[in-house]
Amino acid sequence: MKYRPGRVHGWALLVLAVVGLLLLWIVERSRAPEAQPYFREKMQAATLTHEALEAIREVRLGMGGPIDVVNDPNDTGLIGPEFSLITTSRGSYDAKLRALDPNMAAVFVQLLERAEIREGDLVAVGMSGSYPLLNAAMLVSIESLGAVPVPITSVGSSMWGATDPELTWLDMESILLERGIIAHHSIAASIGGGDDRGRGLPPRGREMVRAAVARSGATLIEEASLDEAISRRLELYDEAAGDSEYALYVNIGGGLGSVGTSRLDELVKPGLSSMLGTKNFPRRGALVRMAERGVPVIHVPSADPFIDLYGLAVDPVPVPEVGTGGVFYQDHYNVALAAVFAVLYGFLIFVIVRIDLKHYLFRRSGAKDA
Repeated sequence: MKYRPGRVHGWALLVLAVVGLLLLWIVERSRAPEAQPYFREKMQAATLTHEALEAIREVRLGMGGPIDVVNDPNDTGLIGPEFSLITTSRGSYDAKLRALDPNMAAVFVQLLERAEIREGDLVAVGMSGSYPLLNAAMLVSIESLGAVPVPITSVGSSMWGATDPELTWLDMESILLERGIIAHHSIAASIGGGDDRGRGLPPRGREMVRAAVARSGATLIEEASLDEAISRRLELYDEAAGDSEYALYVNIGGGLGSVGTSRLDELVKPGLSSMLGTKNFPRRGALVRMAERGVPVIHVPSADPFIDLYGLAVDPVPVPEVGTGGVFYQDHYNVALAAVFAVLYGFLIFVIVRIDLKHYLFRRSGAKDA
């Protein structure tokens, strides 16, 4: 075999470039969306979460008075007043709006599967009124896997959450229970806010929360201190479990009975943690105490940490359709085709760059003339 004696001609490099671009274009055209793991369970959970949104919206409209379509552009009824008698703290309006994507349920299914939650498992859940649709999404996600959620709620809400005293998260939970969208409800509830007993709320606001707890039939947690409230939560979780043990603890939002301290987001990453390690927790809420028992935890401070990670809508206006986002589908290349093209292109480069094609072409031409 005769190798090229000199440099490669420009026309040969041009041919290589054109062929390379053509092969790249063909490979790009071979991309196709591929369903992600647990697709069926994700679709089921997201569909039920969308039904939850519609059910709450229907009841909210039936209560009379228009929905504030400026602050609630999707007309969901899930964006509450900025200030009310049960507003416990500051809250991000944008974060509340971004949390109204039913497809977050698919993210929760994926996290629950990573935690190896299976049918019949008990899952302790700590919620607040701040992110009502995330609460609904987590409950239906747990139930979609055949597991049993055991929720305890802090009723108060930060701004723009379930801040309507006549439509608290517990009221929404009752609506979903009556409609058959969820099968389990909060076994207990605290007022929330400062010390988890309504510090910072006016007396009338605390009374409204107590009335909401009474309407729901949940056990009221109203202890003299935050540490006592946290201990009472653990007692109620243990009573509900009986002889069984919890497979997972889930926190949604920032209820102090669950997180213990407003600094928890600095110490525990969003998502699944198999163990928290040794850290200087200012106060050990239910999440930390469960982790100390060896129970894995899922921390969901808001929807924001999961949106980019799982390819969900950054601006969910209008409400995204069920089944949209990278958590359901991701584009995949035809790997076999790309491998074949890579080998062929490598061979072509070798032939054009290293082999003296001119020698063989002229030799054959000369032989014919003779």
